[in-house]
Amino acid sequence: MHRCVEKEGHCERCEGELPFDFTMAFQPIVDLTSARVITYEALVRGPAGESAGSILAKVTPRLLYRFDQACRIRAIELASRLGMRESLSINFLPNAVYEPQACIQATLAISQQVGWPTERLVFEVTESEKVQDQEHLRNIIEAYRSMGFTTALDDFGNGFANLDLLTILHPDRLKIDRALVMGCDDDVRRQAILRALVSLAGELGIDLIAEGVETRDEALWLGRHGIPKQQGFFHARPALESLAPDLEPGLAALRQAL
Repeated sequence: MHRCVEKEGHCERCEGELPFDFTMAFQPIVDLTSARVITYEALVRGPAGESAGSILAKVTPRLLYRFDQACRIRAIELASRLGMRESLSINFLPNAVYEPQACIQATLAISQQVGWPTERLVFEVTESEKVQDQEHLRNIIEAYRSMGFTTALDDFGNGFANLDLLTILHPDRLKIDRALVMGCDDDVRRQAILRALVSLAGELGIDLIAEGVETRDEALWLGRHGIPKQQGFFHARPALESLAPDLEPGLAALRQAL
């Protein structure tokens, strides 16, 4: 891992232009209980809507710090320009943060510049890379929480985001992976696991968000069993440099059906 170069409280390795362009799409996270959008997740895309994978393939180890910071800046700039009033969720690469206090300075600077309240920032630990140092990740999450940010563990239950992380990490949110959500309305094994997660999250004081909700039946089963906060194509697809259309009528209908 290329460590950051801290100078006067800033990370010099995080600064500078990238040799490629990118932008963001925004996908809403909804709450069926309140029938409203509560957060938008910023998702990396190419300038013409190219996939996240096509952009991430250009990120060399030497560009990792710079790309991570550029994503935060671009997401906050766009969210502000679009007039977003909900929280903004940004994926971060734990191996691209060496010293949290130094590496957060660019985020704080752009937030102040555009008038974005830092309490409306959510940082998600992305599953795209294995956490090389769990203690380091714990320090990052604790530092971010002490600064007033919300933290989330993404894609929980699949890949690298598994139960062992909860022995040392204290995120505010767990985002349940689509692998556990898929067909949950008609799959007793998934239902048993999800019920257990609801109980676990309740004991640990963690909010649950179901990712990858693609059908009305999934949304209703989840809402009826303690997981009303959801994200997925059923509610809205990611929109390139724009926010979702008015979802409140549909969400109100779901709330009534719960």
